[in-house]
Amino acid sequence: MKKILHIISSPRGDASMSIKLGNAIIEKLQAAYPDSQVKEHDLLKDRFPHLDEMHIASFFTPEENRSAQNKEAIRPSDEAIQEITDADIIVIGTPLFNFGIPSSLKAWIDHIARAGVTFKYDENGPEGLVKGKKVYVAMASGGIYSDGPMASYDFAVPYLKSALGFLGMTDITVYRVEGTMIPTIQDTALEKAVDGILIS
Repeated sequence: MKKILHIISSPRGDASMSIKLGNAIIEKLQAAYPDSQVKEHDLLKDRFPHLDEMHIASFFTPEENRSAQNKEAIRPSDEAIQEITDADIIVIGTPLFNFGIPSSLKAWIDHIARAGVTFKYDENGPEGLVKGKKVYVAMASGGIYSDGPMASYDFAVPYLKSALGFLGMTDITVYRVEGTMIPTIQDTALEKAVDGILIS
């Protein structure tokens, strides 16, 4: 039985192309793994706080020394890390906002990137500790960023691959629904993206 975690970061609800593409990936995963379980985490409904001094202090305070305030500050991070630890497959939906990812998704990454928990340093350098996961990224953009003159403006996919890879999640497949604001492309953009989904 596969456990699938679906991370949603778009604020557009039913109009969101990244959510629609993410749902299409989930549907194909369920077809491939009929006994799978899906857990959805909408970062707009259950927001992660942006890191502040208390979060950082709590991350670096040994568990046995944490105050009640430390424990409350670290709770969202612990819960998010448990979600990715439990999952076999992670689907991350993201729009391309101003050439990067939404702040809601960045906050989630800040909470799952924990020294000594999801990565560590030793004499050989950094090592990611979240291993054995398959990750699918469902990205939506109004323009074309997969190639061509705007490709260098896509900082979302390179960042996600680097940040997740640093944590040990290196098996990453990216699917894009793009050109959603281009009149000659927008009507078939989602259909084209869904048709291209292959589950490995």
